[in-house]
Amino acid sequence: MEEPLSCLFKSFMLVLFFFFSYGPVSSSFRLHPSVASSTLVHRNYTAISQFRVVNRRALFQCLDPNPFLQINVSKNSNLSNEEFVTVTVSGVLVPSRKDWIAMISPSYSNVGACLHSKSFYVQTGDISQLPLLCHYPVKAKYVSSDPSYLSCKKKECKKYSNGKCEVATCSGSVTFHVINIRSDIEFLFFSGGFLKPCVLRRTNPLKFSNPNAPLYGHLSSIDSTGTSLRLTWISGDKKPQQVKYGNGKSQTSQVTTFSREDMCSSIFLPSPAKDFGWHDPGYVHTAVMTGLEPSTASYYKYGSDAVGWSDQIEFRTPPAGGSDEVKFLVFGDMGKAPLDASLEHYIQPGSLSVVKGMVEEMKNRSIDSIFHIGDISYATGFLVEWEFFLHLITPLASKVSYMTAIGNHERDYEASGSCYPTPDSGGECGVPYETYFPMPTAAKDKPWYAIEQGSVHFTVISTEHDWTQNSEQAREARDCNRTSDSRPKTLMKVASQFQLSWFRHRPMYSSYLGLGGVDIHFRNVVEPVLLDNKVDLVLFGHVHNYERTCSIYNSQCLAMPTKDENGIHTYDHSNYKAPVQAIVGMAGFSLDKFSPLADSWSLSRIYEFGYARAHATKDELLVEFVSSKNRTVMDSFRITKKQSNLKSDNKN
Repeated sequence: MEEPLSCLFKSFMLVLFFFFSYGPVSSSFRLHPSVASSTLVHRNYTAISQFRVVNRRALFQCLDPNPFLQINVSKNSNLSNEEFVTVTVSGVLVPSRKDWIAMISPSYSNVGACLHSKSFYVQTGDISQLPLLCHYPVKAKYVSSDPSYLSCKKKECKKYSNGKCEVATCSGSVTFHVINIRSDIEFLFFSGGFLKPCVLRRTNPLKFSNPNAPLYGHLSSIDSTGTSLRLTWISGDKKPQQVKYGNGKSQTSQVTTFSREDMCSSIFLPSPAKDFGWHDPGYVHTAVMTGLEPSTASYYKYGSDAVGWSDQIEFRTPPAGGSDEVKFLVFGDMGKAPLDASLEHYIQPGSLSVVKGMVEEMKNRSIDSIFHIGDISYATGFLVEWEFFLHLITPLASKVSYMTAIGNHERDYEASGSCYPTPDSGGECGVPYETYFPMPTAAKDKPWYAIEQGSVHFTVISTEHDWTQNSEQAREARDCNRTSDSRPKTLMKVASQFQLSWFRHRPMYSSYLGLGGVDIHFRNVVEPVLLDNKVDLVLFGHVHNYERTCSIYNSQCLAMPTKDENGIHTYDHSNYKAPVQAIVGMAGFSLDKFSPLADSWSLSRIYEFGYARAHATKDELLVEFVSSKNRTVMDSFRITKKQSNLKSDNKN
C-alpha cells in the first residue's frame, strides 16, 4: 500500500477535484479490434449527434438543375473582429427541412469525399459511413430556423407566362455569429440534412479586416505577491507586441505557437486534432505586468502600432498571500455554447448563463480571482473552439486572474504519457491548454503549481499525470504545502476537474446515477491524507451537478453542521473532525441526475447550472452555490475556525 501524502495544512484548506467518466456503449463494425472498441469510449468524448458526425457521412451527388439557386452574404466588405453575418439562400424551388448552411474555415477546405482518410474519422465514434468533409464545419444552421422558409413567405417569381407567374422560388436567411479566427471563411448551402448531405452552392471567401489583431487577452497570477500578473493574447502576427499599463509602464511579449505535428495521434485512432479538427492557432503572446499593487485596480491595453491595439481594459490584482481575505469564484466543466443558436461540434448548454451570471458578479468589483479547474473548453481536438471559448470568457478573464487546472478533456490520449489512455482530449494532449493558459508551473507538461491569495493557499495538481507516492508532483506538493503560518490552504487537485494531490478519476462521494462515479481505491488512498492534514473543504468536478456532504470520513458523518441565526449551515472546525466535500461541476456541461435514494451524508443536492462563490477570511470560509438562472443563492455554508486554535496547532 502506498504511503499517503503527509504535509501540515493549517487553517482553511480547500481541495478541488475533477474526474472523467466513461460513455455509453455503442455498436461497431468489423474493423481492427482497437478501432472497433474505440466506439466504447468515443461516444461520450466526441459525443454522437447528427451534426457531430456529419464528416462521417457519404457524399451524395447533388442533382441541381435549378438555375435560380443562389447563396449570398450580407457582408460586402471584410469582416471585423466580431459581428453577426446574415446568409441568405434564394431561388429555392422546393424548401426542405433538410436544407442547411455550414460555415467553413479555412475557406479553401476540401468539401469533397476524403476516402483516403477514412481512419481519421473513426474518432468521431461513428464508423458506418465514408467521410464527407476533409475539414470539419466550424458551425451550421438549418435554413428552416428562418420561420418563413418552409412556408415560402418570401416568394419571388422567376418566370412569367401570359402575365402569370409560372415559376416561383423561395428564400430564407440565417444569422451566424462570427469572431476573428484569422483564416478566411466561406458559407456552403447543403441539401439532404446531416445524414445524406450534398453541396448545392458556396459563397466567395470572406476575409477578416485585420487577421493580425490582438485578441482574447486573459490574466493569470505568476506568484503569491499580487504585484505581478501575466497577460496572454492571440494574434496572427509572430512579431513581439506590448502590453502598456499603469502610468506609462510597458512589457514586451514573448511569442509561441503550436503546430499540427505537436498533436497526438495513434495508428488505429488518428485524432481530430491531427486531421479534420485542426485549425491554425496563430501566435500566442504573453507578457508579465510587474510593479503592481495587490488588491488594486489599474488599466492596460495590448498590441502594437503595426497590428493595432486592444481597448483599454480595467483590471484588478488579487490580494497578496497572507493578507486578511480573498473573494473568488470556482467551478468546473464549463466549456462554451454559440451565441447564434447554431450547431457546433461540442456545446455545453449552461455555459452562457453561467458566464453571464459571473459577469454580473464582476460589476461591483467584489471578485478577486476565478478558478476554473479541468474540462476548460471541451474543444477536444476541434481547435477553433478554443477561440470560441476564449472569446466567451474575455469579459471575465481580462479583468481578474483566471487560474486553471488541466483536465482529462485537455490532456488524455493513448500512448501520450497521460495516466489514462482514453482519447478524451481528441489528440490535444495538453498542448493547446498549456499554450493558451500558462500557469506558474515548473515546466511544460508538468501542470501542477501552488499559489496563495489572501487567506487561502491553493495547490493545483494533475491526476492526468503520475500522482503516485514517489512521483515528482507528489514530492512538490508536499514541499509547497509545508508552510509555517496559519493561512488557509486550498488544495486543488487537477486531473479532470477539481482534485487534490494523488487521486484518481472519480469523486469520493456522489449521488450521481450514472457510470464514472466513486472510485473506492482513490477514496481509500486519499481520504486519510485529508483527515491527517485537517483539510477543511474538498471540491470536486466531473459530476455535473451540485452536492454537499457532512464532515465525512469513510462514508460516515463524523460531524454535522449547525444552523446559524440566518439558517446557514455552519461547520465548526475549531474542533476538527473531517473534511466537508462538495461537487461543483455544474458550470456548463449537461447536468447529471441524482439517485432518488440519497445517503445520509448528502445534505444538499441541486440540479441547476451555476457557480460557487467563496469568501475567505482569517476566521471563516463562506461558500455559496449561485444559480445562473437568476443569481439566487441555492445553498450556502460556512466553515469557521478560531485563531487561538490555529496558533495552538502551529505550535504543535
